[in-house]
Amino acid sequence: MKNKGCMSAGTIGIVLLIIAAIVFFWGKSGYNNFVTQEQNVNTKWSNVETVYQKRANLIPALENTVKSYANFEKSTLTDVIEARSKATAINIDPSNMTEADMAKFQAAQGELTGSLSRLMAVVENYPNLKADQQYLNFQREYTAIENSIRTETVYFNQAAQEYNTSIKKFPNNILANFTNFKEKPYFKADAGAAKAPEVFK
Repeated sequence: MKNKGCMSAGTIGIVLLIIAAIVFFWGKSGYNNFVTQEQNVNTKWSNVETVYQKRANLIPALENTVKSYANFEKSTLTDVIEARSKATAINIDPSNMTEADMAKFQAAQGELTGSLSRLMAVVENYPNLKADQQYLNFQREYTAIENSIRTETVYFNQAAQEYNTSIKKFPNNILANFTNFKEKPYFKADAGAAKAPEVFK
């Protein structure tokens, strides 16, 4: 009876070791998968920031071009410059971003988009400025960057969705909560975003 009891204890120990090994390797695999997916989200966010920064970098050249036309509405240009300043002042840590961070970032970028659209509408009243080579160069680059922004934000949302789905599925959610992997926010579509803005005619 005594030997039988020792065998039972040994068997229990082996079973516990097997369970511990399974939990360890599952946890290791799950954790590494979360890290890989989160790094992908961070990379996609970096791409988003890059294209928005490229757009902001165009504005000084636009400012110089517009200023050369003495009669141009200064308040419209001032709005663009101020909106650019606000938009470039917002920095988000992608590893710890929240819905509020994303909303603030999108609001600032949306304000810059709106001020640029208003400026370009005013340019329609200045045929010489509209035909200026520097302005035409800006127009071409701006259009390309806006297309890149739409593309990169879609890629970011796809990466965020993959990551969020992974950390919310059972039993991954237990590991994610234990290791502090948090859900990432999405870019929200602006009103009328299904149609590309027609800033140039």
